[in-house]
Amino acid sequence: MPADQPPADDDARLAALVGATVRTLRESSGLSMRALATLAGISQPFLSTIERGLSTPSMATLYRIAGGLGVPPGDLLPGPSAGRVSVTRGAQAPLLPVSDAPDAAAGRALLMRPGSGLEVLDYRVEPGQHLGGWFASAGEMAVLVVSGSLDVEVAGVGTWRLEAGDLLHHPGQMPHRWLTVDGGGAHVLLLARRDPA
Repeated sequence: MPADQPPADDDARLAALVGATVRTLRESSGLSMRALATLAGISQPFLSTIERGLSTPSMATLYRIAGGLGVPPGDLLPGPSAGRVSVTRGAQAPLLPVSDAPDAAAGRALLMRPGSGLEVLDYRVEPGQHLGGWFASAGEMAVLVVSGSLDVEVAGVGTWRLEAGDLLHHPGQMPHRWLTVDGGGAHVLLLARRDPA
């Protein structure tokens, strides 16, 4: 097992917790599995595997399911069990791929807790990895490049090349996507603040 991958037990635990949360929120919203799958733009059988903890949704799928449920994406992930102080060790943070593509880049959810309003994801994009498509959500987004280079395109506004130390901030509801520069890699921190409900 590669050193940067969490133990399989952690993957199974995360899948079970996310699945149970999705099912609970869906049922409390009065949505059938078919209705939520339609709202999220995924198949009902795939949603069933997520709810049963047999697969962990990618970041893109997590956002689509959260949108269908009308909740922030962080509400679908487990939070700290008690207290106000939490420490997330980088190697143990949940690993969330940006899309369902087999070569998708993945980020570690350093902070993505129910009710926190703030999300921090750590992406180590390897050369040639898939970065998914367009994203949009309520609140604000900030992209900080720690190393490497990254192009950030904001639909209808422009594309900015970010180098190490550069930060781009924009309203989250503006559709945006990341693009690798000449197929190279980058280490990126994504910070998102969700508008309160």
